Amino acid sequence: MVDGVGKTFGRGGGAGQVLADIRLEIRTGEFLCILGPSGCGKSTLLNIVAGFLPPTSGRVLVDGAPVTGPGAERGVVFQEYVLFPWLTVAQNVEFGPRLKGVPAEERRRLTERYLALVGLTAHAGKLPAQLSGGMKQRVAIARALANGPSIILMDEPFGALDAQTREVMQDELSRIQRVERQTVLFVTHSIREAVYLADRVVVMTSAPGRVKQVFTITLPESRDRFAPEFTRAESEITRVVKEEVAKVHE
Repeated sequence: MVDGVGKTFGRGGGAGQVLADIRLEIRTGEFLCILGPSGCGKSTLLNIVAGFLPPTSGRVLVDGAPVTGPGAERGVVFQEYVLFPWLTVAQNVEFGPRLKGVPAEERRRLTERYLALVGLTAHAGKLPAQLSGGMKQRVAIARALANGPSIILMDEPFGALDAQTREVMQDELSRIQRVERQTVLFVTHSIREAVYLADRVVVMTSAPGRVKQVFTITLPESRDRFAPEFTRAESEITRVVKEEVAKVHE
């Protein structure tokens, strides 16, 4: 739960407020996407939930406990792949469980399970440099899941991928989330991506970022990007986002 979170950078006359009184409840097993114009504080909010940044005001609770820093209950997947280049795919996935002291046999089981889930079993012995961008993000997702977090935080995870690979990864993430029923907080600039993936879409205002509107996506879990109801949802959210983008340029 995000309870009245605000964030200001700097002090005195040079201070800039990025977030103001953000209130969100993320439901267990929900896929929640955050949209908004550039500079509205989407990534700042995710970094506060991750524990990488402290809020200036308000608080974040995960499973009822206040967030005071990074924790294993929150898995993070960034736009950059952030894999250890000297470790194999399997070693990257088992890194977190190894740090937590999980026994070797259980680490092997976890690694095999999540590599199979993301379709990378045949690539377990490869180094990250031998993988495509999409495959690297699959490793990052598997590594986050292997820690058994209660929530996965994803900051523009497919932003660096080409359009075709991005759609493939959206399909994969949607499938994985249906299997795992993982709670996901996902930041994106793509309205189409948000409609395809989310149970709810949060649109933020221009800076300082506030919650402008929350959309519940009533489409079936298996979504058709070309269905009329998909286009209607995309158009409705686009209209609201454009209102805030226009304010940035006033």
